[in-house]
Amino acid sequence: MAAPPTPLVFKVTRREPVLITPSEPTPHELKPLSDIDDQDGLRVQIPIICFYSYDPAMQRRDPVQVIKEALAKTLVFFYPLAGRLREGPGRKLSVDCTGEGVLFIEADADATLEQFGDALYPPIPCLEDLLFDVPGSGEMINSPLLLIQVGLPL
Repeated sequence: MAAPPTPLVFKVTRREPVLITPSEPTPHELKPLSDIDDQDGLRVQIPIICFYSYDPAMQRRDPVQVIKEALAKTLVFFYPLAGRLREGPGRKLSVDCTGEGVLFIEADADATLEQFGDALYPPIPCLEDLLFDVPGSGEMINSPLLLIQVGLPL
């Protein structure tokens, strides 16, 4: 029987979180959620992690800046994501399309994608170390609907 793999040890350095807002004005409206989307059991945040390998076409381009600009442009069309959940009478949820933005964190890690191994399937090793829980962002009501962290190897 093979010994379990040695856990990967690395350090993550994060910049201060910033809000990325839509690059153009968006409608300010209240969008009530459906009864299906409004269930108490669905009032949770779901962490998602994606890994991308180096693309030579990105040479001399800052991936963080590319993602920030693309996100700002995307939020023009998907503007409710830049809003906040509000709770109305009877605990009914609505998205207040305020254009406040999504939370964005830039991070650097002293590990490479190759160090995580060939097959990156759940459970992802060190998930707690990779994803940052921004203080105050864990609430569902009045918090950013989306938190994006972009991590690069040092």
